[in-house]
Amino acid sequence: MKVLNSIADLRETITSLQQKKKIAFVPTMGNLHQGHIDLVDRAHELADIVIVSIFVNPMQFSAGEDLNNYPRTLDRDISKLKAANVDYLFLPDESEIYTDDLANNTQVVVPGMSSLWCGSSRARHFEGVTTVVNKLFNMVQPDIAVFGEKDFQQLTIIRKMVADLNMSVEIVGVPTRREEDGLAMSSRNGYLTEKEREIAPKLRQMLLNIQKTILSSETHDFESIISQEANTLNQSGFKTDYLAICRQSDLQPASPGDKDLVILAAAYLGKARLIDNLILD
Repeated sequence: MKVLNSIADLRETITSLQQKKKIAFVPTMGNLHQGHIDLVDRAHELADIVIVSIFVNPMQFSAGEDLNNYPRTLDRDISKLKAANVDYLFLPDESEIYTDDLANNTQVVVPGMSSLWCGSSRARHFEGVTTVVNKLFNMVQPDIAVFGEKDFQQLTIIRKMVADLNMSVEIVGVPTRREEDGLAMSSRNGYLTEKEREIAPKLRQMLLNIQKTILSSETHDFESIISQEANTLNQSGFKTDYLAICRQSDLQPASPGDKDLVILAAAYLGKARLIDNLILD
């Protein structure tokens, strides 16, 4: 695996590869777990060359969030990527990504969906995500980009950005990797105490309960279902941020009769903010 630190080195490499190879790209913020390696494995299946980036993007952190404390495990990450046969690691400094201070940097905004759910509780989060992903796509010039379905809202927003801006990159989603007890793997799971870790799988169980209720009920009173399950979750030790039954296409609240649904959830458990979802076709 070759490590590239500058855009100039990256572009020189990409130019030589594009003449004969299909490139798959996996953007990450590091602190890698098996869910990230699943993305790499899928990228290998789809392309000749796999490029992974590690960049903790300051633009997507709101004031008071955990940017300074975000776990950085570079040596361990590099070992995992080598073991996964990644071809290139793009490891830029912030100055490579943002040539001006963040407030004056050009931003890419996907209206509508970016202000929903996680976008409502994390101010300007998705503006930071779409801006940095757009920049990375321009730098890497991939044929394919691979993202996890755990961040379903993020995946949906990136797909819309790519479609709206006529970008020639295929976006591929990979199912969520879970621990044996059902908890979605996440870099932020490390914030959980031992007791909180025992409670954390209840978030997944709540999603399964909602799915069961929807599939077994002839009348879909979504508001009542959400209210009941959120109360149960809060009683178990969580503090619900949001819980919503949405249309997959635009993430708007679903109505009875809508078919392709996704159940979205975010909740605080101690210092950790956990997100999860369940796709319901």
